[in-house]
Amino acid sequence: MARTIGRLDDVYGPGFDWQLAHLLGLAGFLLFVPLVLGLRTLVPAGTVREVAVGATLFGLAASVVQFGADIVLAVMAADKEELRSLQQDFAGLPGVRPAIYDVGPLFLFVGIVVVAALAAGAGRLPWWSPVVLLVAVLLPPVNLDLMPLAGLLMLVALLPLWQPIRQVSAAG
Repeated sequence: MARTIGRLDDVYGPGFDWQLAHLLGLAGFLLFVPLVLGLRTLVPAGTVREVAVGATLFGLAASVVQFGADIVLAVMAADKEELRSLQQDFAGLPGVRPAIYDVGPLFLFVGIVVVAALAAGAGRLPWWSPVVLLVAVLLPPVNLDLMPLAGLLMLVALLPLWQPIRQVSAAG
């Protein structure tokens, strides 16, 4: 929502609205860590689970680095043009573009859908949760302005976890 509100003045670049949107995004990514680890406990052990969880955490790490870089680079930039230049310089470092921008974050979105599908297959999530989650992760690539809807759909898809994770936490 911060991105959407920040764009209302047609000036979205380095500044308060940019930083707020990226800080909230960063916080959201960090909150995925306990979610993924909690989901892991609801899926039967095995190689598929570990690969899916590992891929999801790798994607989370890439996304955190991406958002962290955007925050730091925005502080360094005087305007939108300089921000783009700094981002291009950073992305131009060997391995950064694929690991942090192009491929790395995809592991988060593919991984979380796979882990949710595994949880649904184990009867720990309703069948529709991975479907709604898949729709949610497909929205932002279509248009970044759909991120609030994607976030709401992720919440709906993962809300059934509230009770099982709470019970596991209380028992452990």
